[in-house]
Amino acid sequence: NLNDLDADIIFIKNIDNVVPDKLKGDTVLYKKLIAGVLVSLQQQAFQYLERLDSGDYTQEEILDILQFVQKKLFCKNPDTKHLEDAELVLYLRQKLNRPMRVCGMVKNVGEPGGGPFLAYNSDGTISLQILESSQIDMNDSVSKQMFEKGTHFNPVDLVCAVRDYKGHKFDLTRYVDPSTGFISYKSKNGKELKALELPGLWNGAMSDWSTVFVEVPLDTFNPVKTVNDLLRDQHQ
Repeated sequence: NLNDLDADIIFIKNIDNVVPDKLKGDTVLYKKLIAGVLVSLQQQAFQYLERLDSGDYTQEEILDILQFVQKKLFCKNPDTKHLEDAELVLYLRQKLNRPMRVCGMVKNVGEPGGGPFLAYNSDGTISLQILESSQIDMNDSVSKQMFEKGTHFNPVDLVCAVRDYKGHKFDLTRYVDPSTGFISYKSKNGKELKALELPGLWNGAMSDWSTVFVEVPLDTFNPVKTVNDLLRDQHQ
């Protein structure tokens, strides 16, 4: 469905995160803020891609682009120092010319769900990823501790850029990690069910996107997971 939308910038928010109009001020403000971060990063990436296309660049400029990928888009590859110049340019083009998302994250107060992590990817890179609890091996004490001590939580507050620097829509199906499908446990009519799920939208299905996290205030996250959540002060 996301791939079928004809838009430059797309906002995604969970349907169960809603407040009365009187409390929407911060939500609107920080939606604009993370969109501004996204557009700023996208414009810089586009400028770098056009420079690489021109062939008119210096070694110093290549290193500037590498710093941007590593420090602004938070994608690192320990092997880049071993790449020849032509190989490094190809690597940078690949990492710059892909869908981009900026994700709002709130402080972790114990709500059920996933959060922001640094993850090792199949191509040897280390990048920011949103992981769900079902993707963590809770039988491994170290992994479980890392998940439980995570400082931030994913409220699903995304702004996505889905066109390349020439204005063409990305084929978002090319940026999915199919190996991130997972088994989850559900219940229906009191019966426990085990389900094999496809990669989730904001984890495996966006695995090969450029991803940036921004902390947003906790009052932008007001979940309604159960009917009792409607008794919270902010829903009155």
